[in-house]
Amino acid sequence: MAVSDHLRRLRSITDTEGHTSDVDAHSREEHLADAVARGLQGGVVATLLMTAFRLPLLRSLPPSANFWSQYVAGGDPDEQPLAGLVLHLVYGVSSGAIFGGLFSLYTAGRSIEPEQRGLVWGSVYGMVLSAFGAQVMLEKLLDVRLEADELALFHAGHLVYGLSLGAWVGSRTEGVADPEREYEYDDGN
Repeated sequence: MAVSDHLRRLRSITDTEGHTSDVDAHSREEHLADAVARGLQGGVVATLLMTAFRLPLLRSLPPSANFWSQYVAGGDPDEQPLAGLVLHLVYGVSSGAIFGGLFSLYTAGRSIEPEQRGLVWGSVYGMVLSAFGAQVMLEKLLDVRLEADELALFHAGHLVYGLSLGAWVGSRTEGVADPEREYEYDDGN
C-alpha cells in the first residue's frame, strides 16, 4: 500500500463520525505509529540541519562527544568524533519520534494548518530540548559551562532543530491536502 493511499485511508477514518471503539482504537494506534515514523524521519533531517548550522559557528563537535567520552569510552572527546556525531544523531532521531507522537496527540488548535502548528510547536519543543540540554546534560551530567555567546548559539541550533522538525512533521501530517505533492507557487514553481 502506497503512503499516499495509507494517508487517505487514515483521513477517511478520522473524518468519519460514529465509528466503533474497536475501529477508533485501531485507527489511533495506526495514526500514532505513522506520526512516530514522520517524527523519526524529521529527526534525521532536523539533526543534520542543526549539526550543519552549529559546526561552522562553534567549530566543535556536539557535546554528545563529551558524554560518550565521559560515560562510555573514556579518553578525550576530540578523539571520539564519529561516536559523538552518531550519538547526537540518535538523540535527534529519538527526540523527533517523541515529537511526532506528541504532535499527533495534540488536538487543540486544529483550526490552524498543520504546517503552522508544526512550526510553532517545533520551535517550543526545540527550545525545551535546548533548556534541558544546557541545564541537565551540560551542567549537571558533564559539568560543562558555556560562555554567553556559546550558549546563545547552542540555543539557536536547537531552534533550527525545532523549526526543521516541526516543518517536516507538520507538512506531512494528516489534514494536509496532499502531503505527496510539492509546494508550487503562483508561477508554477
